[in-house]
Amino acid sequence: MIIELVKYPVLTEKSVRLMDTNQYTFDVDLKLTKPQIKTLIEELFRVEVIGVNTHRPPKKRRRMGYTQGTKASYKRVIVSVKRGQSIQILPTDK
Repeated sequence: MIIELVKYPVLTEKSVRLMDTNQYTFDVDLKLTKPQIKTLIEELFRVEVIGVNTHRPPKKRRRMGYTQGTKASYKRVIVSVKRGQSIQILPTDK
């Protein structure tokens, strides 16, 4: 299913600041390419995407008793949306 490829929006201090400039941050599946991410975001949120920037943060190590492993990898995406359009991530006050 398409919605499962976008794992969740990222809400950090920097990503909330970027929302003022029409840039939104998401964690997506590793297999997606930039053109696939662009069409996915355009279909899901009905906006026009101008640019897509991606990067893969380093894996984080986790220890469970004697065994040691890593957390699952993901790809972080910053999507630039056309001026005048927006993606509703934060809840609005009523």
